[in-house]
Amino acid sequence: MTETVPAFSGARLLDETVAALSDRAPAILAAAADQLRGIRLGLHFNDGSHATLTARHSRIVVDRDRCPDPDVEVAFDNRAMNLLFDLQRPPVDQVLPDSLDVRGSRDDALAVWRAFTLLSQRAAGLRSMQELWGAYREQAPQLWGSATPAAREPAADPVDWTALDFLARRSPEDAPAPPALVGGTTVTAPRLLWDGRTSTDWSLEDTVQDADLMETMLRCRARTNEEIERLLPDREPRAELYDLMRSYPARQGKGLRPTLTIAACAAFGGRPDDAVRAAAALELFHNGFLVHDDIADESTHRRGLPTLHEEHGLGLAVNVGDGMNLLAVDAFLSNLETLGLVRTLGLIHEAVHMCRESIEGQAMELGWIRHEVVPEADDAYFTMSTKKTGWYTCISPCRIGAVCAGVTDPAVLSRFDEAFRLIGIAFQIQDDILNLVGEEALYGKEPLGDLLEGKRTVMLIHLFRTAYAHERPRLLDVLRQRRTDKTQQHAEELLAAMRRHGSIEYATDLADRLAAEGIARFEEDLRFIPENEGKAVLRQIAHYVTSRPL
Repeated sequence: MTETVPAFSGARLLDETVAALSDRAPAILAAAADQLRGIRLGLHFNDGSHATLTARHSRIVVDRDRCPDPDVEVAFDNRAMNLLFDLQRPPVDQVLPDSLDVRGSRDDALAVWRAFTLLSQRAAGLRSMQELWGAYREQAPQLWGSATPAAREPAADPVDWTALDFLARRSPEDAPAPPALVGGTTVTAPRLLWDGRTSTDWSLEDTVQDADLMETMLRCRARTNEEIERLLPDREPRAELYDLMRSYPARQGKGLRPTLTIAACAAFGGRPDDAVRAAAALELFHNGFLVHDDIADESTHRRGLPTLHEEHGLGLAVNVGDGMNLLAVDAFLSNLETLGLVRTLGLIHEAVHMCRESIEGQAMELGWIRHEVVPEADDAYFTMSTKKTGWYTCISPCRIGAVCAGVTDPAVLSRFDEAFRLIGIAFQIQDDILNLVGEEALYGKEPLGDLLEGKRTVMLIHLFRTAYAHERPRLLDVLRQRRTDKTQQHAEELLAAMRRHGSIEYATDLADRLAAEGIARFEEDLRFIPENEGKAVLRQIAHYVTSRPL
């Protein structure tokens, strides 16, 4: 018996569009959310489905339900759904009789229009969006006309999805993948407004480019992993050393550092391939640090699997971490034959600085735990977080990628520092929040592991700053216990206290504020870099922090 395929409703299409953009092009969502801020948008589709759209910080939230009291209400039929993707005509021509109805104040309605203009113009050029909307169209092709319409007068078929067909013809699915490592993942120029026959000029052309972040990170991570495999020696002792070095890199992190490194190189006009070995060296440093961090923190799981010292013992784990750091240094030095002496010395200088910052940050955090100290101010956390993870996660990859492109001027390299310092702190705060409230399958660490380890997070600092005097002795008593003596019940007790005092909400708002400041600094400090594919990827990563679900 043939299984009935559920209808692809308009509400579902909108929900999946926003979800896909949050992964692939968060800068687009952030721009639209900025227009929608404070507006509750109720949407009604001709298929009977409904949705509510709101902006939360720099995210767009879709609720597939009817909004009881919207600020703006929009109802449209299938002809309006066609125009929603294409925005092929000037606004005055898009409001079709008996097709589109908008209710709300003038200012709010115009803000909604601007938000959808941003979404359609900037998202329509991404292949993933074309595939998603194409799937929606193909479930009822009679509504839109054939996939490759024959030449005819515009009035003959007013609901043809002409712009989508034009984009599909311009970059067909079976076209060969571009040879560049990052190439082909961005919309290389703002999409012209197109009705299938002529372009229109009712809106100003925007020079901002957008990148498909998910596709780019997958490519950069895969290429970097291939390079790591080439760097690992094929000799004994395999079982006790070189095979174990493959363990953490094989657990597939996000690929953030390789992507930043390769994109920064491309942003300055360098060949992406020139940055791959440096990206691999950074990943070796990173995974070596993780092996040692897990030992220092007495962690039991990393990315959903047992930590190296839990599975193979302390001795082997320490040695593997040491070996990965040594191999990383050798990988940086091996750039001599391809990048030359000056750039290789620049890479070594950046790597040494990165390691020093990370070690100092680790010492700060371990010192707080050893001396049973909880800092009073967030600034102490900012300093520790920037040193421990901010440099090697965000700042140094950008600087190292620029060096691969031939940039060695300290004044130019420092243009990355403040923007990615703020973005790095926000990213780390969000990681700390996800350890408390995120899904274990997505986060990849043991639930509440940071509380069991006694990590001095923003939430813990806020808790001790706001807790009542009679609560603090008990909280400190739980916190000062050794990791082996703490139970899940102890961690739940600390989490409950954080919820009572609003510590998680405080940290969420703080992370969003810092991310917004970082994005503003990105646009200001890196304005001198021309709009290109590499910069488009860097921009999407800057916005990625604001789009992660918490």
